[in-house]
Amino acid sequence: MYWLRLLIVVACFMPWGQLASAQTKNFETKAREAILIDLTSDTVLFEKNADDKMPTSSMSKIMTAYMVFEALQDGRLKLSDEFPVSAKAWKKQGSKMFIEVNTKVSVENLLRGMLIQSGNDAAIALAEGLAGTEEIFAEQISNKAVELGMTNSHFMNATGWPVEGHYSTARDLALLAGKIIQTFPEYYHIFSERSFTYNNITQPNRNLLLGRTPGVDGMKTGHTEAAGFGIIISAERDNRRLVLVMNGLSSKKERADEAEKLLEYGFREFQNYSLLKAGEVVTDAQTWLGTQETVPAVVSEDVTLTMHRLNRDKLTANAVLELPIPAPIVKGQQIGKVVFSAPDMEDVSVPLLAGQDVEEAGLFTRMFVAVKTALFGYPTSE
Repeated sequence: MYWLRLLIVVACFMPWGQLASAQTKNFETKAREAILIDLTSDTVLFEKNADDKMPTSSMSKIMTAYMVFEALQDGRLKLSDEFPVSAKAWKKQGSKMFIEVNTKVSVENLLRGMLIQSGNDAAIALAEGLAGTEEIFAEQISNKAVELGMTNSHFMNATGWPVEGHYSTARDLALLAGKIIQTFPEYYHIFSERSFTYNNITQPNRNLLLGRTPGVDGMKTGHTEAAGFGIIISAERDNRRLVLVMNGLSSKKERADEAEKLLEYGFREFQNYSLLKAGEVVTDAQTWLGTQETVPAVVSEDVTLTMHRLNRDKLTANAVLELPIPAPIVKGQQIGKVVFSAPDMEDVSVPLLAGQDVEEAGLFTRMFVAVKTALFGYPTSE
């Protein structure tokens, strides 16, 4: 078959069903591991050691939260349900919600105690309430991580307490954060609450960027000696949502400062550019033995690109079609692709689909084309 490469000069594009990269080389961070993603278009804006396995500290509590949110959304659990507090949960060291042994605490309070106060006791109580034991719960969240596509993660507990075999990556945690934001919007507001009082003890949210950096509304901090200071941050401005994961910083202040700098970089240097609307015709493709000579090649969804502002005018697109396309052609059938290219951005392909049905031509037309082809050769295009 003849392949036509049709050049279309454009100004923007959105990655299609994959995590694209629009990184530049002109930013650095003190974080040991980091990744910044524009969640609106699934585009990586910055990464550093993003696939290195690392201790997660309390950042892995959002994995525990995912399981609770899922049970709530499925109707297996209600916020008003109460879980008993075991001696194991009560005795757990580190950050605490200060729940008391042999009492019962509502799921809603336990969620706030875990996500706002970073309570290890709350995380264990939730794990035991859902699975019976923290050990069984750890198996469940490790399996869930695989299901979600977190290919470099394994969990040994509900808290992120340092233990051999408990690890994740910045990329996996960013993926998990995005899943929570998109799947459980009705519970996401908990991450933005500035403080929580339980048992007459008020504790502030450890996310210092809440109320300090415009648009920040989540998600979770973490710290252990092995991991350093880490954070999962999400912020929304002008219909763009960024997710940032950083780890391996030396202090709370450095964690907040570095996170703020990288977020500002993402919002300042990158922009989303709208290109095509669903159903819009990109080009007309030549058919073979059809009732019409061409078929419109369309995109099935809106196309938007996140890219560095300086590269906007350097973006090009190549429509690649296998021509001519033999009839019959069914509307929605993939007939090619558009490949978008720009400096500091990985090429990204968008499928081109037939915009309408094209029936096979009648016998006389097919015989005529066959004779013409025998005499003059197969039709091609320049």
